[in-house]
Amino acid sequence: MQQLLEILFISLVAGLATGIGGLIVLIRKPGRRTFGFLMGFTGGLMISLSFFELVGEAWRISGFEMATAGFGLGAGFMFLVDYLTPHIRFFEKEGNIVDSSLVRAGSLIAVGISIHNIPEGLAIGAGYMHMPEFGLMIATAILLHNIPEGVATALPLCQGGVCRSKAFKTALLSGLAEPLGAMIAALFLSAYAELIPLSLAFAGGVMFFISLDELIPAAREHGHQHYTSAGMILGAISVLILSGVFGV
Repeated sequence: MQQLLEILFISLVAGLATGIGGLIVLIRKPGRRTFGFLMGFTGGLMISLSFFELVGEAWRISGFEMATAGFGLGAGFMFLVDYLTPHIRFFEKEGNIVDSSLVRAGSLIAVGISIHNIPEGLAIGAGYMHMPEFGLMIATAILLHNIPEGVATALPLCQGGVCRSKAFKTALLSGLAEPLGAMIAALFLSAYAELIPLSLAFAGGVMFFISLDELIPAAREHGHQHYTSAGMILGAISVLILSGVFGV
């Protein structure tokens, strides 16, 4: 029970970091360069976390077969979810966008982020079940990742005329799906601990797909290429630093 409560707490803190992104928009709307940097940062962080930590740890524990299978399942699962679920990508535009569609964009982005946060919670839960220090490192990395996602949720709402306080609340609440994923993983893996490596690689595949399909394209299309590249590099460095700090 103590372990489950700890997983619930750290996943809740990580998930609600989307509210920090909403607060940034509440205080001052980021420009294109800042947006490109933030989205590049979160994309670089996610890709690095996927390969350096999640898939790499699964490979170390169970070998390349389990790691490859989990990664493929995770990426394939996210592809199906992305295809079947009604949401839009960050700042995706169809035709001439008007204020009402910007509001709809922010709402559907919030849906998309909520969908993303469930498997991100899975990564936290699986990581903590494997090793508490590993779970804490993943939770910290995802916390940093969620801040730009909160910006991406709140910004189109503000541009569409929604009051900033409501945009902030939408960004904050979009992160509540993360504890759900963490608790599902914790409860499932407490009974099937042998599937922890598969779960880690699965989460890595999900994160890799999200980064390539949504985060990086949004950063390059709506930001500035050099700022995006700088953000990606800093995101990757952040994962390396966190790995060293937590000793995993």
